[in-house]
Formats: sequence, structure tokens, C-alpha cells
Amino acid sequence: MNNKICPSCGKAMKRNGRTSAGTQRWRCRGCGSSAVHSYGSDLADFNAFIGWLLSKDSQRSMPGEGRTFRRRSERFWKVWPMPDVVDEVHRVVFVDGIYLDRGLCVLIACTEEHVLSWYLARGETAAAWRALLRTIAPPEVVVADGGSGFASAAAAEWPSTRVQRCTYHAFCQVKRCTTTRPRLLAGVELYGLAKDLLGIRTLRQADLWVERLLGWCGFWGDFLEERTRVDGRWGYTHERLRKARRSLVRLVNDGTLFTYLDPELTAEGPLPSTNNMIEGGVNAQLRSVLRNHRGLKTDRRVKAVYWWCYMHTEAPKDPSEILASMPTDDDIDILRELYSGNPAPSMDPIEWGNGLTWSEFHHSTAYPYSVE
Repeated sequence: MNNKICPSCGKAMKRNGRTSAGTQRWRCRGCGSSAVHSYGSDLADFNAFIGWLLSKDSQRSMPGEGRTFRRRSERFWKVWPMPDVVDEVHRVVFVDGIYLDRGLCVLIACTEEHVLSWYLARGETAAAWRALLRTIAPPEVVVADGGSGFASAAAAEWPSTRVQRCTYHAFCQVKRCTTTRPRLLAGVELYGLAKDLLGIRTLRQADLWVERLLGWCGFWGDFLEERTRVDGRWGYTHERLRKARRSLVRLVNDGTLFTYLDPELTAEGPLPSTNNMIEGGVNAQLRSVLRNHRGLKTDRRVKAVYWWCYMHTEAPKDPSEILASMPTDDDIDILRELYSGNPAPSMDPIEWGNGLTWSEFHHSTAYPYSVE
């Protein structure tokens, strides 16, 4: 049955002719009130907005050069699609940050299937990482690229979670110091040692690799202690090699380089050794979106990342629910005025975010503020 419900008394309505414009008129069987029912365009407008955002299409190719599209999609640009609290415990979580501008970074956490959460920050600081991690149930293993601040944040928020340092990023850190064509024999050997890190598949291979690293450190130890006087000041002659050595030795001492080979963790199946899942599956896709729609203002670049992440979560809401529950620019302005003027003197900065976002938005309960 296509009968409508009376908005006044809640009883069924019957067809009652049409208006002069040809629209179907309905009359209530109970109270006798008459009304017309319009079909909302939320779903169609939302699908058009998301379809454009996730595609290579330009607005210039749309009818009227996109004027109607811009008018209908304007309301979606005012919305901040925020993640829900993740209560499900995952075996492996990948984390990384993507920079949209200087001092503007979006931290993202995902699994192999979907995006879990994201957080806007000024950089990969410990406070920002903690704000992201506290919204996700601690997994068994987290794979990270070793960005600044993450280690302390993981120790504070996920103390029982094992950390796997991305081996490819560990190799790249050495490569930046030695280049791909090092001139010194010590650099050639260290570069080859770091490159071999990518092919380790067993604990035996890992033990042999560590022995090779210790042997290299012992053989070239005196060489790396050489000093040179430049502009009246003494410094290490081979500072870049020392930096490369220090990066590998620190990872071995921290025990985060070969977590993926731990027999207790691999009993349920193999674990990843790199962060390629989030680098190629998330960050590369986000860069493609920003490149396809280059020219967006900074706030819309951020929201484009937010929309992409939200649409790739496990269960995104319907358009009507999104518009009703997600915070808007006006809501954020209200909170900014409410909290930025008189912050509590003993308040930990992480409770309020870091100047760009607030942890108030990072929960699954109904949003407490709305603007008429």
C-alpha cells in the first residue's frame, strides 16, 4: 500500500485529487486535513556528491557547468563526517598520517578491510596519536612507519599491543642517508644490509641479519669515530652513516623490527611486516582524490579526506542520518567559542585536541549541540 500517514493525527490518508501543479493531494480519513507529500532528494544529492568526489569527473563537464550540482551539494561540504568509537578488537591495525599542508595532517587507522578512525592534527605528535588511539580498542599488533610521537602514544593508550615497525620505512631511512649509490664501502655494505631486511621471512634469517649488523658495527666502529674540523668546529666525518647505523640499532634494541615473526603471534596466521596496506590502500587513494579535484580550499581538502574515510568505514550511515547526527561548521564554531575562551586550568591538552579538532567529536553518542 502507498497510503501516507497524516502528520497531524497519525492516521492513514487517502488520495484526494491533484493540485493545479499536478501534485498528488492526500486527505486524512480521521481529522480531514489535506496535504501533499514531497519526496526528499537527500539520497540522490548525496550519491551525486560522493560519486563526483570519488571519481575523476570535473564539474565543468556537468550540465550547466555544475552550477546545480554545487548548489545541491553545498550542505554536504558543511558537514564533518566523524568516526565512531571502535569497540571491536582487531588482530592487526595499520596507522599512518597524510599531510595536506604544512602543519595540517590527518592521522588514519585502518585494517585490511576498511578504515577504522581518523583525526585532524597539526602534526604527528604524541598528543594527536593518543587522541586517535583512544577511540579504537587495542589490537594485538599495530603496524606503523615510526613517525614521531607514536611510540609514546602507543605505550600510553595500547600498552598490551605489540608494535611492528614497517621494514620498508626502516630501509628507506637508511637509503636517505647512504643514497642508492654510496661512494664509501661502509655505505655500500650498510645499504645492502638494509635492503636485505625486506626479504627476511624466518626467525633464523632475522638472527643472521642481526649478527651481520653487529659485525658491521664492530668492523666499521673506528671508521665512524673519525672527526673533521669544519669552520673551526669538530664534527663526525661520516655523520650520515652514523645516523643510518643508529636507526637500525635502535629498532633492534626496541624489539619492534621482527614482531611479525613472533611464533606466539603468528599462530593464527602470518603478520604483515610493512605498512603497504595503508600506504597503497588509503593514502594513495586520498592523494588521487585530492589530485583529481585540485584547487579545493584547505578546509574542503580536509573534508574530502574525511568523506573518503567515512565512506570506506565498515558501515556508513544513510544520508539523512549523516545530516542529522554529524557536526557542522556552525556546531564547531559554537564549541570553539564555548571552550576556547575559558579552558579549565588543569585540563590536559589532549582532552581538547590540538587546536584543529576536539575529542568531543570522537565518540558514537548523539552529538549534543545543534544549530537551528
